[in-house]
Amino acid sequence: MSNIFESHWVLSLLLILPLAGAAACLIVREEQSRHVAMLTSVVAFLVSLPLFWTFRSGTAAIQNYVSVPWIEAWGIGYTVGIDGISILMVLLTTFVTPLAILGSYTYIQRNQRAYYAMLLLLLTAMIGVFVSLDMFLFFVFWEIMLIPMYFIIGVWGGKRKIYAAVKFFLFTAIGSLLMLVAIVVIVFLYYRQFGVITFAYNDLVQLPIARDLQLVLFSAFALAFAIKVPLFPFHTWLPDAHVEAPTAGSVILAGVLLKMGTYGFLRFAMPFFSHAAMSPAVVGTVMVLSLIGITYGAWVAAVQPDAKKLVAYTSIAHLGFVMMGLFSLTTQGIQGGILQMVNHGISTGALFLLIGMLYERRHTRMIEDFGGVAKVMPVFAAAFLLVALSSIGLPGTNGFIGEFLILIGTFQKYPVAAFIAATGVIFAAAYMLPMVQRMLYGEVDKEENQSLADIGARERLVLAPALIMIVLIGVYPQPFLSRTAASVDALIDQVERRAVSAPAVMGGTDERFDRMPILGLDE
Repeated sequence: MSNIFESHWVLSLLLILPLAGAAACLIVREEQSRHVAMLTSVVAFLVSLPLFWTFRSGTAAIQNYVSVPWIEAWGIGYTVGIDGISILMVLLTTFVTPLAILGSYTYIQRNQRAYYAMLLLLLTAMIGVFVSLDMFLFFVFWEIMLIPMYFIIGVWGGKRKIYAAVKFFLFTAIGSLLMLVAIVVIVFLYYRQFGVITFAYNDLVQLPIARDLQLVLFSAFALAFAIKVPLFPFHTWLPDAHVEAPTAGSVILAGVLLKMGTYGFLRFAMPFFSHAAMSPAVVGTVMVLSLIGITYGAWVAAVQPDAKKLVAYTSIAHLGFVMMGLFSLTTQGIQGGILQMVNHGISTGALFLLIGMLYERRHTRMIEDFGGVAKVMPVFAAAFLLVALSSIGLPGTNGFIGEFLILIGTFQKYPVAAFIAATGVIFAAAYMLPMVQRMLYGEVDKEENQSLADIGARERLVLAPALIMIVLIGVYPQPFLSRTAASVDALIDQVERRAVSAPAVMGGTDERFDRMPILGLDE
C-alpha cells in the first residue's frame, strides 16, 4: 500500500478522476447525476487519503513528483507534486467536496447534470492549483477554476446571482491577468540570464531578481492572491458571492477557493520575491490590512441580519489571522496559518451547510425569523453550537489551535500586532454567540418554526465528518502539524536567505545561488 500511494501516478489520478466523473454526469439521466458525482468525489477522497499517512514528514522534498514534457519548445511541462505546504490543501479539497455534493441532494432540482459536472470540474481545478509545479500549468488550473464557479453562482444562485457571478469573475480575472504578465516577465528574465526558456517552478524560483523589480512583480502576484483571500480592501466580491451562491458553492468557496490566495503567497509570492515580501513596507502593509480585516470583518458580521451574510464576513476575519501568521515568517505563525486554512474550511463550510439546511425548511436566512430552534431540532442545534464554538476558537476545538499558534508566532516579531489581533477572538464571540442565542434558544415564537423537522440521516451524514474533524484537530493536532514542519522550516530558510542575497541589478547574484535545490528535488 505504501509503495502504491508514494508513486507518481496518484496525483494524476486525482486530476483525471473528477473529469471522468463530470463527463459521466452529462450523459446519465438527470436524477442519476448526483449519485455519479457523489461516487466520484468519494473515490477521489479515498484515493487522496493514503497520501496523508504515506507522507514522509521529516523531509521538505517534493513527494509523488512527476514531470513530463508537454510543450517542449516553450519549456512547459506537466509537473506535479506535493510537500508539507500542499498536502493538507489537497486533502481539504477532497474532504470538503463530497460533503458539498451530498448537501446538494435536495437543494438542486433543475439542470442537475450540468450542476454536478461543474462541481467535479471545479474539483479537478482546485487540486491542480495545489499540486502544480509548472507556472503555466498552475495558471491554467487557476483560470479553469473561475469557469465552473461562475456558472454555479450565476445559474443556481439566488435573486442577484448574475450580479454576484460577474463581480466574482471580474475581480478574480483582473488580478489573474496581472499575475500572467508577471509570470511571462519572470520567464523572459530567466531566458535572458541562462539562455533557456522554462516555466518549471524549481528553475524560476531560483532566479535572482533585482530588488526594485521584485517589488513590481510581487505586487502583481500579491494582487491576484489578495483578491482571492480576500484581503481588505479587496473583499467586496465575497459577501455577494456567498449570499447568492447555492449551499455547495458557498461551502467550496469558503472551504477551498479562498485558501488558493493564502497558498499562493506561501508557494509563489514569498519564495519568488523574498526581498520584496520581507521588506518592512510590505510586511507592515500586510499586517495592517490583516488587522483591519480581523476587526472590520467582525464588526460588520455583528450587525448582519442575514445569517449567511454574517458567516461570509467572518471569513474576512479568519483569513486576516492566516495572512498575519504567514507574514510573521516564524515556524509557529506559518504552521498555525496553514492549519487555520484547514480549520476555516471545515468549520465555515459546516456553518454554510447548517444554514442551508435551515433555508431548505424555512426559505429564509434572516436571524429574526428563527428562535427556539433547539426545542424542535435538538440534533441540529447541538451540531450548530459545536461548529459555532469552533469558529470562535474555543479551546478543545480546531479553531483554537490555529489561532493560538498564529498569535504565538506573530508575537515573537510583532507583539503589538499580536495583541490587537487577540482582540479579534473577543469580537468573534460578540458576533457568533448572539446569533446562536437568537436562532437556537428562547421561545418558539413563530408558528412556522414549531413544525420544523430535525435533520435526517443524509444531513447527519453530511455533518458528521466535519464535526469529527473539529474535535480531532482540536484535541490532537500533532499529525497535521508534523507534516508541515519540515517544509515550513525550509521555506523560512529559503525566504530569509534569498531576501539577503537579492541582487541590486538584474544579472547580479552571489555564491550562495549556485543552483540551490529549493524544493529538495535533487535529494
